[in-house]
Amino acid sequence: MVCCRRKWPAILLFLTFGVGTARPAAAQPSQSAPIEWQYGAFADIGYLGDFNSPSNHLFRNRGTTPRVDELDVNMSAAYVRKKPSESSRWGIEATGQFGEDSKIFGFSATAPNIAGADWLRHLGPTNASYLAPAGKGLTLQGGIFSSFVGYDALYAKDNFNYTRPWTADFTPYLMLGLNASYPLTDKTTLTGLLLNGYWHLAHANDVPTVGGQLAYKPTDRVTVKETVLYGPHQQNTSSDLWRFLSNTILERRTDRFTTAVDFHLIEETVDAPGRPRAWWVAGQVPVHWVVRGPWSVTGRPEFAWDSEGRWTTASQTIVAFTSTVEYRATLRQAQAIVRLEHRYDRSTGPDGGFFTDIQPGVVGLTPGQHLLGVGVILTFDGATKF
Repeated sequence: MVCCRRKWPAILLFLTFGVGTARPAAAQPSQSAPIEWQYGAFADIGYLGDFNSPSNHLFRNRGTTPRVDELDVNMSAAYVRKKPSESSRWGIEATGQFGEDSKIFGFSATAPNIAGADWLRHLGPTNASYLAPAGKGLTLQGGIFSSFVGYDALYAKDNFNYTRPWTADFTPYLMLGLNASYPLTDKTTLTGLLLNGYWHLAHANDVPTVGGQLAYKPTDRVTVKETVLYGPHQQNTSSDLWRFLSNTILERRTDRFTTAVDFHLIEETVDAPGRPRAWWVAGQVPVHWVVRGPWSVTGRPEFAWDSEGRWTTASQTIVAFTSTVEYRATLRQAQAIVRLEHRYDRSTGPDGGFFTDIQPGVVGLTPGQHLLGVGVILTFDGATKF
């Protein structure tokens, strides 16, 4: 039975598509309301020069942009999707991906992998959805979908900076399970979550994680989101050991300026001698300015504290600042995004630090790390109607 339960996330994904692709005749749209399908692809190539020049070429403790001092395809993906609507209530999304960023991001440092992880990691958002004719419209979604936690997305093209903040790399980028969203009012949306666990490619136990989000948009410029997750991330599933996550996001967006506050608070009691309580406390305040035309700049101060090393594998406190200059060139449905970025990270604590060679070929740790990098992202996005 344990073997079968370990396979339920992959089975859920299979069943989701088996149901999602079968559209009943009653849901067929009329010829006056054609169905729009969106499709696209992108390639993300980057080089991060590390002033410490570690011989192992690793950005320590990172799930995205994990390699330094080398040119890498950090992510490449292609997708197709159709959003659900009143005229065609079934929706579908399928994404295939590969690159350095796809190798680590969905796994846990403290739990084993789920069955099928080697091929599931090559799937980005891949799910089926249904817009139920209930009240203002209840949207149900099952499979792998973009996380409701955090301000930053897995793909660099969707963010203001090239490298991701600490808040993003240690909370889920993608989720595997089910969600249901309902607009309570024109300004407020409530979402419920039932997930296979904290990390979508990890199998800590057979107990699901539950959660929800309340999103409120008081004006066209301001958005407030509060997201919570609750569930076990250890083999011992006793309720007093469950992990609790709270993520609060406040964003103000205008034509030229976007400012956000993204704060994460996570705690759990560890099933170990003395039962220590582990904390992950992290935050960032990105500020994005569209200078003129295709040019923009972003500054991002941030901090993170991993009290017991449950997230980064190191008990440490990190402060960082990232600055990015971006240029975008568009030609019809294609776009080139070029980013020049500098970031400085400083890690202190019993296990803190970043890789450096303490003697030729021997890697040690040093508190600070300067990175100077360039990222080139080529995208193509299109749509067609049937």
